[in-house]
Order: sequence, then C-alpha cells, then structure tokens
Amino acid sequence: MINAGSTTWVLVSAALVMLMTPGLALFYGGLVRTKSVLNMMMMSFVCLAVVGVLWMIYGYSLAFGNDVGGGLLGGLEHVGLRDVSTLVGPESDKIPLQVFAMFQLMFAIITAALLAGAIADRAKFWSWIVFVALWVTVVYFPLAHWVFAFDGFAGPDSKGGWMANDLGLLDFAGGTVVEMNSGASALALALVLGRRRGWPKDPMRPHNMPNVLLGAGLLWFGWFGFNAGSALAANAVAANAFTTSMAASAAAVVSWLVYEQVTDGRPTSLGAASGAIAGLVAITPACGFVDTWGALVIGAVAGVVCALAIKLKYRLGYDDSLDVVALHGVGGLLGTLLIGLFATAAVNPAGKDGLFYGGGLAQLGKQAVATAVTVCYAFGVSLLLAWLVKVTIGFRVDREVEHTGIDEAEHAESGYDLSTLGATTGRGNAGIGVEFRATQEGTDR
Repeated sequence: MINAGSTTWVLVSAALVMLMTPGLALFYGGLVRTKSVLNMMMMSFVCLAVVGVLWMIYGYSLAFGNDVGGGLLGGLEHVGLRDVSTLVGPESDKIPLQVFAMFQLMFAIITAALLAGAIADRAKFWSWIVFVALWVTVVYFPLAHWVFAFDGFAGPDSKGGWMANDLGLLDFAGGTVVEMNSGASALALALVLGRRRGWPKDPMRPHNMPNVLLGAGLLWFGWFGFNAGSALAANAVAANAFTTSMAASAAAVVSWLVYEQVTDGRPTSLGAASGAIAGLVAITPACGFVDTWGALVIGAVAGVVCALAIKLKYRLGYDDSLDVVALHGVGGLLGTLLIGLFATAAVNPAGKDGLFYGGGLAQLGKQAVATAVTVCYAFGVSLLLAWLVKVTIGFRVDREVEHTGIDEAEHAESGYDLSTLGATTGRGNAGIGVEFRATQEGTDR
C-alpha cells in the first residue's frame, strides 16, 4: 500500500533537487567571464534534457533493475519506466516506482552538470552533449547500481549492487556516486582538454558575484531535498539528515571565512559560497548516519580542507576552471571517510557505529575501499571517454573562438546586450548586433 506522506515528501524532494541544476547554472555562470556565461549555463541546463531522455529509456533500469552482473549492473526490466503499478521501498513506506525514479533522475542530472565546471571556456557544445550521454551510461549508471541499489528494494527477490550489499558501504545520499565521481571525472576532463589560454598567468575573475551567491543559495535550498529526501520517507531519519545538512554547511561557511581572514586578511563572498558548497558536499554521504555534533565537525573540517585543496591545481598544473575537484572530489572523499569516525546507529538503525562511537576501524576500512574504487573507476573511464571524443569529433574550440568568446561561436548569442541604440538610431537589430559584438570583443581583449 502506498504511503501518502512519504510519497509526497519524495515528490517535493525531487523538485528541490531539480532546482539545483538551474542553481548550479547560475553559480557556474557567475564564476566565468562575460564572453562565456551562456555556454557555461547551457552546459548545465542541457543535462536536464540529455540525461532525462536516457534515464527514461534505459538509465533507471541499468541503475536499479534486478542485478544481472554480480553486483555491477541492473537488468532491463524497467526500460521505458512502464512499471506504473510497481511500488518500491520498505513495507511501511512504499512509494510508486516512478516517484523514486524521478527523484534519482535529478541526482544523475546534477552529477553530469557538475563536470562542466572543470572545462569552462573551452569545450564544444555538441561534443559536451556526446560526452555526457556516454558518461552517464558507462560511469554514472553502474556506480548508482553499486551504491544505491539494495537487495530486495525493487522486489522481494531483487538483487542490488556490490558496494551496498557485499561491502557494507555507508553512503546516504551520494558521496561516492555524485561527489567523488564528479570530482574524479572532472579531473580527467581537465587533463584531456588542457589549460585555458593564458591560465594561470591571466586573471580570469568571476564576472557576476551576485549570481554566484544566488546560485549557491539555490543549491543550498535544493540540497535539503537531496539529502533529507534520500530517507525516502517522512520520518526521523529524514529530519536528522535535514538538520545535519544545515549544521555542516553553516560550519563550513564559518571555517572557510576564518581561513580566508587568517591567510588573506579578508573574508570574501566567493569564500562564503564555496564554503557552503564544501560543507554540503562533505555531509552528503554522512547526513543520515551522524548526529549534529558529528555534522558540525565534518563541516568545519571540510571548509578548511577544501579551501586548501584549491591550491593543488596551481601546484600540479591542471586547470580545473571552477574547482570541481577541490569542492566535490575532495569534499566527497572527506565526508565518506569521516563516516567511519562519526557514524552512530543511534540516529539510524540501518547505520553503524564509527570509531568515535565504539565501532572500531571496520567501517572506516569499508569506506576507504569504496573511495578508492570509485575514484579509480570514475577517473579511468572518464579519461578514456574524453579522449575518444577528442580524437573523433574534437572536444575543444578553436583558439580564436576561445579568445573572442565561446557564446557567439557556439550559440550565436551573448549573455548581456548592453546596447540601447535600437531605440534611438533606427539602424535595426543587425546594426546593434555588429556594434555590440565589436564592443564585446574589445572588452574581452
């Protein structure tokens, strides 16, 4: 029998997570230069469509179908999401399969969109779409099966993924599948496409900090659906996940700003936005397994560690344009490992006790194994896929396009039309466009 309260909660949570992708587009769009803001936002926005279509056709089935490969991949019994009468979840909290499928779809979309930040200013739009289609099929869908598909979830006799069942990984909302996966894959993309022209010598400052803060706020808002919705029920576990998500993100903002004050002498709005994201990323795998004190510590540590991790790209020479590796890769790794220290079964009977709650080192070892496998698989396969796109259809725009602006070349549009000449000179839209492009190119140079 359908649980109406839980069904409503998961539907609302799915909508909240969907809002995160436009929020990410604003966040990323504000961080890049004026001449590439539309392309950056489009790379996020188009994931709603591309991943959405593939998920409906076969993605959900590969991720959550009955296992057919020793815990590695689901079957094809859910192709086309035709199972309108099927219920999933615990006996007391059954929800329609389609509700759960839509909730999980939003996870797949936002994970793919995160990767775009690593290759800002330099990727061909259609090549990006081809990469996303390949990546979700070969990287995301299998990983989701490994971690999120539990034995018996899709039916009394259904089999799930090996990390969830055989290994005993604790990952409440996607520290492996979403965060570390996106960070490792983003690193692979950045290496294949190479550095932006002029980086790191030329300053490539964010062009619109209000949009960055607005985007971060929308991400923070949507993350409550992301984390608390992963309880798949309107219950105490969801309430704990909501509370710990707020605690960790707030603590991370404070710790990041303190770090900036100590090292640079001033707290910045970019630091506040980045700190919020870092805390939310780190608490994502842990939110349903730790208490409030554990969440505060995880968030505070994440704020400082992720800020330090940004410096790695300058030391190692890879151009991860918008710090996907530092925020999502490092933050997700940190949160996944710290479950082994701060987890407590007192907040969730399905969890375990970590080292600091009398559980020993066993769970930390399981978390470490899952971390290593996720990073290696995501990085290796993403590197191969990006290279295949590069050598077949080309992945990077031409030098001239990168110099003059990717928005005009890829989309025949610009993010900001500052000209008002059309209302006074009578020269028509063509004249305005020519003058604006000339002005824009001169500004970008």
